[in-house]
Amino acid sequence: MPDHLLLLLAAGLLAGAMNAVAGGGTFVTLPALVFAGLPAVAANASSTIALFPGTVASTFAYRADIEAPAGLSPPLMLAISLVGGLVGALLLLFTPSSAFDVIVPWMLLLASLVFAFGKKWGEVLRRRVHIGRGAVLGIQFLLATYGGYFGAGVGIMMLATWSLFGLTDIKALSGIRTFLVSACNGVAVICFVLSSLVWWPQTFAVMLAAIMGGYLGARLARMLPAAPTRTGIAICNFAMTAVVFWRAFL
Repeated sequence: MPDHLLLLLAAGLLAGAMNAVAGGGTFVTLPALVFAGLPAVAANASSTIALFPGTVASTFAYRADIEAPAGLSPPLMLAISLVGGLVGALLLLFTPSSAFDVIVPWMLLLASLVFAFGKKWGEVLRRRVHIGRGAVLGIQFLLATYGGYFGAGVGIMMLATWSLFGLTDIKALSGIRTFLVSACNGVAVICFVLSSLVWWPQTFAVMLAAIMGGYLGARLARMLPAAPTRTGIAICNFAMTAVVFWRAFL
């Protein structure tokens, strides 16, 4: 732990700031925890717990803006997200670490692509595809399952799905998106806390730094232009994904 303390603190600080500005903190904390010696499954569970307070804080900040997307029921969306998060967390708990070592790079690549191009893909799909309420709810369950299992980029995936239902006002949807991400992550956190997977000293180090990073990132976000900042985070995501691929397969 002492040998990797600075790495974990730096990763938490950067991840908290990234999440406050545009998201993507998991791309930093998960590899950092793996490099610190945690097995991949334990690193993922520990990362989820470490970043959860920041997600809850964001939900609290959005509390006045949490409204259901038109045509969708908030209690139903919440129930689906809770069940999906539980399913995803249980899947992770029963995934062998050796298998997860192989899965992680591909998950990070998927999340990196969604983070970088999700908005543009959503616009293209929206011109060609329109889905109904039932399909939205079904996809929401799958996304919540992904959120409980891995989680990186799930908020962006939710927005992309809702846009196919005709909901395109990202600002208006930020509250409900953050709330539902917190819901599926919250169930996962409970499962992980009750398991023996979490490496608590490393988790607390990342968590404390992430809280500080979130505060500083929120202040910084007011001064930085959104588009270049998001591009910089996307580049960082792809760089970390490349490092994880190198570690896993070379």
